[in-house]
Amino acid sequence: MQKFQMTVLGCGSAVPTSWHSPSGQLVQHHNRQFLIDCGEGTQMQMIRYKVKQTNLNHIFISHLHGDHYFGLIGLMNTLHLMHREKPLHVFAPKDLYEIIHTQLRLSETTLHYPFELHPLEDYKKGATLYENEYMKVTLFPLKHSIAVWGFLFREKTMPPNIDKAFVKRYRPTIKQIHEIKSGADFTIPGGKLIKNEQITIPAPLPRSFAYCSDTAWLESTAHFVKGVNLLYHESTFDNSREELANITLHSTAAQAARVGLKSGAKKLLLGHYSARFKKDIEILQQEAREIFPESYLSNEGETYDI
Repeated sequence: MQKFQMTVLGCGSAVPTSWHSPSGQLVQHHNRQFLIDCGEGTQMQMIRYKVKQTNLNHIFISHLHGDHYFGLIGLMNTLHLMHREKPLHVFAPKDLYEIIHTQLRLSETTLHYPFELHPLEDYKKGATLYENEYMKVTLFPLKHSIAVWGFLFREKTMPPNIDKAFVKRYRPTIKQIHEIKSGADFTIPGGKLIKNEQITIPAPLPRSFAYCSDTAWLESTAHFVKGVNLLYHESTFDNSREELANITLHSTAAQAARVGLKSGAKKLLLGHYSARFKKDIEILQQEAREIFPESYLSNEGETYDI
C-alpha cells in the first residue's frame, strides 16, 4: 500500500504563542506533496520536522486570514532562491494574486519559476481542484467571516491486482492482463475457464482525508466529508465559549465532534486552538470524546497515517 500521510505543521489560531504555530499541514501521497494552508513560519516548521520540499507543487489556501497564508511569500521566496524551475500551483481565493504580486513587485523579485494561482471562486462546491491517476482533491464550502473552503483528498478506486502465481504459470499477454483487471475471466489452454475472482486480489479500499478550516458549525459539512478515514476540523473553543464561537464563526471541539459523528468519519483531529488553551487543552479532547470517541488532539510534528 502506498504512503498516504498528513503531517501537522501548525495547529494554533490567529494569536501567536510559544506553544503552537499557525495553520499548516503537509499531505504526502505516492511521492507527491500537498501543502494545506501556510501560516507564518510554515517553512521553518518544515525544516524543523525534516519535511523536504522536493515534490511540493500544489498548495491549497483555505481563506485569506493571515494565520492561514502569511508564510506563503516566505516559502515562495525560498523556492526562488533555491532556483526552482517547476511551476508552483496555488489554489486560493482570487485576491491572493494581488497580494503576492504586490510583494514581489515591491521587492523587485522575479521568480525563477511560474507561479499559477487557481482562484477557488471559479469552482463550484464539490468540484475537483486537482487530479492524478491515484487521487483527486475537491473543495467544499464552509462558513466564516470571509469566504472559506475546505478540502477533501480522496483516493480513486483502483483495479484489482492479479495473483502472481497465476501470472507465473499461465503468462497472460498485456492485453489479457488489462482485460482481467477490467473483470474478464481467463481461459487456459484446453478450454477450462478460470473465474476472475479466482485470479485477482481486490485492491485496498480507497482512503480519504478532509481538512475543515475556520468555520462555524455546519450540518452540511458532514455530507461533503462522509466516511473519511481522517477528518481535521477546527476546534477553537471549548463548550464554555460556545457563544463566542457563534459570534466569531468558529467551532467548539464538541461541534467538531458532531461533524465527525454525522459524517461517519473513522477518526477526528482537533486543531486551530485558541491561545487561551495551554495546560488545559485536554478539555477539548474530553468534550469531543463525549460525542465522538475517536477524537484526538493534533500536535505539531506528528504524522498521521491515513
